[in-house]
Amino acid sequence: MGKFVNNTEEFFKYCEENEVQFVDFRFTDMKGMWHHISYMMSAVTKDQLLFGMPFDGSSVDAWQPINKSDMILRPDVDTAFLDPFTADSTIIVICDVYDIYKGEMYEKCPRSIAKKALTHLTESGVGDVAYFGPENEFFVFDDVKIIDNINESYYRVDSEEGAWSSSTDYEGGNMGHRPGTKGGYFPVQPTDSMVDLRAEMMLVLEQVGLEVILGHHEVAQGQGEIGIVFGDLIEAADNVQKYKYVCKMVAHLNGKSCTFMPKPLHGDNGNGMHVHQSIWKNGRNLFYKEGEYGNLSEMARHYVGGIFRHARAVAAFTNPTTNSYKRLVPGFEAPSILTYSSQNRSASCRVPYGAGEKATRIEMRFPDSSSCPYLGFAAMLMAGLDGIANKIEPIGPMDADLYEMPLDEIREKNIPQMPHTLRGSLEALIRDNEFLQPVFTKDMVDTYQHYKFDSQVIPDESRPTAFEFLTTYSC
Repeated sequence: MGKFVNNTEEFFKYCEENEVQFVDFRFTDMKGMWHHISYMMSAVTKDQLLFGMPFDGSSVDAWQPINKSDMILRPDVDTAFLDPFTADSTIIVICDVYDIYKGEMYEKCPRSIAKKALTHLTESGVGDVAYFGPENEFFVFDDVKIIDNINESYYRVDSEEGAWSSSTDYEGGNMGHRPGTKGGYFPVQPTDSMVDLRAEMMLVLEQVGLEVILGHHEVAQGQGEIGIVFGDLIEAADNVQKYKYVCKMVAHLNGKSCTFMPKPLHGDNGNGMHVHQSIWKNGRNLFYKEGEYGNLSEMARHYVGGIFRHARAVAAFTNPTTNSYKRLVPGFEAPSILTYSSQNRSASCRVPYGAGEKATRIEMRFPDSSSCPYLGFAAMLMAGLDGIANKIEPIGPMDADLYEMPLDEIREKNIPQMPHTLRGSLEALIRDNEFLQPVFTKDMVDTYQHYKFDSQVIPDESRPTAFEFLTTYSC
């Protein structure tokens, strides 16, 4: 649809031309979940688009108390796009949240925090734009069952691609073509059963304004990825929200279930969100210096050093679920060792091959798609800027297969690692959060870590698992 450049008259003209009946205003909570409220087109006014609409902030997890619940949704009309899934013509507009009590952008609104991070970048004088290019992987399952009761805990996901389906009776017969565990990278049909589904996802993603490059089967059975063009921090995070919405809905309308859960299958690769990053100023890529290792400038190395220095705290935002740490184990292309390398996918930071001046960037490989993209990107940017300010050199480069490196050797060389649990990450965030300020306020960080402890860590740690019954019941 293109950009409106805050031209509300153009917005209303576009809605009239497309016979829009509903305007769907959307915002993101701290978990990264989209929420929405739909207005009749006839009820939307120019003043609402300029000044916003009220909503109840106390009904959103970890936001406002009930005695200070009134908040304002402020639409960013530049983000508007037609919803490809609704029966009636609906236009979606992404919003920021405004705090009427403090008279400013809401300190717990992830999109507002990301905007503050970009302002901080500009005011620091380091650069005027930060580009982010996330790679979001996903699984598609045919059936999902979950039980979580006091006396039982159970999940079962199913896919015709799963190795476990080799003896399943299907109407029309079992054709036997399956990728197998860790065997899904680039096979053609019929082993790749998701070609048409991904193609539909790719076409719909283009329809909602994303520039799609490619799509392919990923390493795990039932796993896929679609590559889109990078953008600035806000645009890239907005695109993650659109990407997840489209993939889930296309799968749903085809009678399947799409998930971005980091580790739904034991013993097979998980879903990552590798994030390519670079900082530019006056149209020049500040991460590029020809002739250096990977053509990385000193600034780029220090940026990486900052992320590594604060990685355990950053992980609270980039890997924010207990399931995230089921993925961060050696051998499944989910690096947990904090070093950098050119082309080496076992390092937490990879320098992509063959990058000229315009394409030189760093790729952080530890984040996953359970993160709120606004918070994850902003946290990495703030850590990287701290590394630039303090000239922090990362350990590396290391071009060896780090998955094969013994743990004793990692410790002897003092190579830092990612935290092994969400608890460890949140405890690191409590100790190490000054680098996030003033973009992430003290109150926001405090609220966030308490919320994650209460909603993720404690419930997970207090539940017995099937594996614990298997290993402990008869002891």
